[in-house]
Amino acid sequence: MTTDVLTFGLNHHSAPVSVRERVSMSGDLIRPALDALRSAFGSSLREATILSTCNRTEIYVAGKPEIAEHIPTWMADFNSLDSTLIKPHLYQYNQEEAVRHAFRVASGLDSMVLGEAQILGQMKTAVRTANEAGALGTMLNQLFQKTFSVAKEVRTQTAIGAQSVSMAAAAVRLAERVFGDLSQTKILFVGAGEMIELCATHFSAQNPKSMMIANRTLEKGEALAARFDAKTMRLADLPNVLHEYDIVVSCTASALPILGLGMIQKTIRQRRFSPMVMVDLAVPRDIEPEVASIDEVYLYTVDDLGRVVQMGNDARQAAVIQAEAIIDSRVQSFMHWVHNRQVVPVIQGLNQAAHSVAEIELEKVRKLLAKGVSPEEALERLAKALTQKYMHAPMQVLNRSEQDERAQLLGVLPKLFPFQMPENTSSEH
Repeated sequence: MTTDVLTFGLNHHSAPVSVRERVSMSGDLIRPALDALRSAFGSSLREATILSTCNRTEIYVAGKPEIAEHIPTWMADFNSLDSTLIKPHLYQYNQEEAVRHAFRVASGLDSMVLGEAQILGQMKTAVRTANEAGALGTMLNQLFQKTFSVAKEVRTQTAIGAQSVSMAAAAVRLAERVFGDLSQTKILFVGAGEMIELCATHFSAQNPKSMMIANRTLEKGEALAARFDAKTMRLADLPNVLHEYDIVVSCTASALPILGLGMIQKTIRQRRFSPMVMVDLAVPRDIEPEVASIDEVYLYTVDDLGRVVQMGNDARQAAVIQAEAIIDSRVQSFMHWVHNRQVVPVIQGLNQAAHSVAEIELEKVRKLLAKGVSPEEALERLAKALTQKYMHAPMQVLNRSEQDERAQLLGVLPKLFPFQMPENTSSEH
């Protein structure tokens, strides 16, 4: 079976957050999605891995080329969406381009924050999940091991990650546009994951008046709060105290918004219409987009932060050129492995056929020796029989060929069956 490496997905380049959040998959949904994907395509899809982050949802597969036209529809169906909603935003890569895309993603070249390292850890988690689900085989395992190696090489040999403007730093900059000095602000973080930790680190450096972490489980919130001299509270208590905070940064794994328009309208009245900055880093979003219609609320999404980040990317273009050159070289190396791997079954088949012929002829020789035929004659017969058997097929194909096919065979056969051309014995006197 012909097995291609294929990639399908959408990201912050191809789709707005309003579309990305419709196909985003939380960690506990990846395993069922992998099972459903493999069940839908059966033996046509041998391997699969799903990567889903705030900025992208991508499916990497190894399978028959013809499944490519059906996977976008599967993505829409699995997420209970009309395919016309996501198809305009989907990209598809095949073979060499799929490999290059994986290398670029892991190296931070396709990230909203150019050169950011977080995506590499997210890819490793996706691969580990696929492996635990039994969805990873030789092809994708080799691809991702090479991907991680290339990412390390790019980060080691280039300055791609140097002085990168992170999403967390961008959030601070946007808050400063509204409040200026942040030392008199009160900040509320909703969630206790990695992104909130990064944001808390950056906002803490501005010495705010106070910081609070709201989380579903107090234990995890308290562990994070202890690092920043912050306090903790339960998510359920948010409506009662939200008005006390000037800046709200939210990033949870909730499938539905947890901060709605009605709640924020009430909060602004309680604040006597003083301004409030809200940063929504979650996909799907934690804050209803309609909140942006409130005059006193400055609501920023991951896409808004991405535009701030992009302004700092231009200075690193020299490193990008260097990284792309490394990736191009490693893509060719991986594709060479892929092509060689496709030849392996043919070589194994040739070896098996040759061994079968040899065994048959050896058995004949053993019978001749048992009948008293001399070893010399038996060896001659063996050599003659093997020669005839090995040369029969190529000679037959060559004799039956015509014109263009014969010319092609005459060019290939000497490479497959090297032989010494007879010397021209004629001479002039």
